[in-house]
Amino acid sequence: MPIDTSADPAKIRTMFDGIARSYDRLNSLMTAGLHHRWRDLAVLLAQVGAGGSALDVCCGTGDLAFALKQAVGPEGRVSGLDFSGAMLELAREKCGRNQLWVDFVQGDVLSLPFADGEFDACTVGFGLRNVADLEKALLEMGRVCRPGGRVVCLEITQPDIIGFKQFYGLWFDHAVPLLGRLASGDGDAYRYLPASVRRFPGPEALSLLMESVGLSNPRCEIVAGGIIAIHHAWT
Repeated sequence: MPIDTSADPAKIRTMFDGIARSYDRLNSLMTAGLHHRWRDLAVLLAQVGAGGSALDVCCGTGDLAFALKQAVGPEGRVSGLDFSGAMLELAREKCGRNQLWVDFVQGDVLSLPFADGEFDACTVGFGLRNVADLEKALLEMGRVCRPGGRVVCLEITQPDIIGFKQFYGLWFDHAVPLLGRLASGDGDAYRYLPASVRRFPGPEALSLLMESVGLSNPRCEIVAGGIIAIHHAWT
């Protein structure tokens, strides 16, 4: 049965609420733990330092927001926003465990509850492909950054390397849904993952979209054999 890849907000929220408790474990299984390294690279590209401020949208259970908090230190400010209440519940639990204090807010990236120019950087990790209106999301991310701030988008993409491309297809189309079904009981959520990657704009198209909404000098770093794209631009 074909999987629905539409980014319908109600469907996406229900899906992520349902897999929240298995989300971190499956991320580590699917990426062999490398997702933390990719998030660290996204933080470097956000160029936030001690005392700075950052917003992570579609923050899930908070891993990228916590990496940003480590970069800005005790005097800095980091907020994380997601529309899944179950994901945010887990993110808030992590605050106490890791002693990194992030302000987690429930909300929609298409209508961010923050003022213009409130942050030095705005990031999104593995969430942009779940947004119904990419242009509006990028506009909002740019709006809440100060002039000269940074917008960073970390996302899965499709590799072009012969051999690895075929392995990637087998892994994402067959192994990932099986892992999802075994770990969370929801194989459809993890069938949605590869399907959503296929319909998402490629690196060049996303760079052009970032430029079209007014972000300056968008660039893209391709890592992990071509399966991860990290876009970054100035506001």
